[in-house]
Amino acid sequence: MNKFQEVSHRTIQAGIVLLLFMLFAGTLGYWYIEDFSLIDAFFMTIITISTVGFGEIHPLSDVGKLFTSGLIFFSLGSLAYVGSSMASFVFDGELMNYLKTYRVDKAILKLKDHVIIVGYGRNGEQAALELKDHGVKFVIIEKRENVLNRIRRDDSLLYIRGDATHEEVLNKAGVDRARALIATTPNDADNVFVALTARSMNPSLRIVSRASEMESDLKLKRAGVTNVIMPERIGGQRMAKLVTQPDVVEFLEYILLQKSKDVSLEEVSCTHMAGCYVNKPIRELKEQDSSGVNIIGIKISGAKYVFNPDPQLTLSRGDQLFVIGSPDQVKVFRTALETEKE
Repeated sequence: MNKFQEVSHRTIQAGIVLLLFMLFAGTLGYWYIEDFSLIDAFFMTIITISTVGFGEIHPLSDVGKLFTSGLIFFSLGSLAYVGSSMASFVFDGELMNYLKTYRVDKAILKLKDHVIIVGYGRNGEQAALELKDHGVKFVIIEKRENVLNRIRRDDSLLYIRGDATHEEVLNKAGVDRARALIATTPNDADNVFVALTARSMNPSLRIVSRASEMESDLKLKRAGVTNVIMPERIGGQRMAKLVTQPDVVEFLEYILLQKSKDVSLEEVSCTHMAGCYVNKPIRELKEQDSSGVNIIGIKISGAKYVFNPDPQLTLSRGDQLFVIGSPDQVKVFRTALETEKE
């Protein structure tokens, strides 16, 4: 429950209590002071606090007039309190936040095969940008209010406010329907708890986690993390490579990070490979393929990597091919791989 819901519920409850109190006090007052019947006393209370201007149902004594004046002031004050409480949150933007949260929650319920990003710091934001470039749906889990305010300014982002170490938060993010989780928080202990919780809820989930300390690598992998990333180590290696092999680094960055998508390095699964290529050499696939892509590597049955594979190397449906080419060329290659020869 967000701040707007909490305040609105509390204000509504206070309004109901005040209304019941005025009805009871007004009815009792007119019955006791003016000797009205209970029905007349109740009706007089209704027209007084609602200020509809119906007039007195019986002439009032001086004490009755004073009592009526006090009842009117009290009802107007109660209305002003309830109205100002609600209005302040409308003008403070809490109502808009509530409406956006409601819309976001509805969208998250429809997600499937998406990615969960835990934390929206520098690493989390960069991961989100990269996933958006590749057209991958994702949802962000963040508990810091100042960061949430920044997320809310982008209508395209789906987010959940909460602590990802709690099962109910991961469940709300659709962890059972997700394909991967990226833990980017700088606290290694939090990342371990997130991994343990997520792994127990979705055993097939791919989990990528950030690590700040060298000794956290093994702990994260024991917790079920598939890949551990250490930004400091990667940064240091990249800086050294820029000194020793600057052109190689820039070339790889152009392929992996360029926005134009003129060329890309893609992985192509052989799971749905046509039967005519199973246990046949790569050479036969190349003979039938007219896409123009280059096969630069292969992961054999999820274990061994082979770079620049020999054309005589045989293929199986457990392999993963790494190809380089334009998006259109890769699309044509996938079609050729899954199409039987005529």
